[in-house]
Amino acid sequence: MSQMTEQRVVASKPKIGARPTAPAPAPEPADDGKKKGGKTKLLVIALVVLLAGGAAYWFLLKPAPPAGGAAAAAVEEPAPEPGSVVVVEPISLNLADGHYLRIGIGLQLTADVAEEPDTARALDLVVALFSQRPVAEVTTAEGRDALKAELLRQLEDAYEGEVMDVYFTDYVTQ
Repeated sequence: MSQMTEQRVVASKPKIGARPTAPAPAPEPADDGKKKGGKTKLLVIALVVLLAGGAAYWFLLKPAPPAGGAAAAAVEEPAPEPGSVVVVEPISLNLADGHYLRIGIGLQLTADVAEEPDTARALDLVVALFSQRPVAEVTTAEGRDALKAELLRQLEDAYEGEVMDVYFTDYVTQ
């Protein structure tokens, strides 16, 4: 009898119609208890926790600054008590374009003023502020209020806090 031998072909290419097979996974390196990047992850987590805690403090627990800033942090000075009113005799001033203003003022002093102040400084400030103003500026309510506020500021400076308000006792334009 004849002997038959079987012939096998080993090919590197898959056969036509054969299903592809996945390559075998590469062997993983041996784990000796240390993971690569473990310290970095721990550092990132700690940083995130610190930032979150700082933000929570900043927005939720931080004490609010006092109203008015550093000036309000100091002991607030009580408002001065009103004292007597010194009436200054009216004077006539020249305005622009040949017009005139007759103005008289009253100085509201604080209660701690012992003696009546000299009114010459007040008259000088009135003359300097109102002279040669346009009549339209001194006759409108807005202009008159602005000039009065400026006069009060100047009087407070000149009398070093002894004057707390100013009143018009006479105010006539022509």
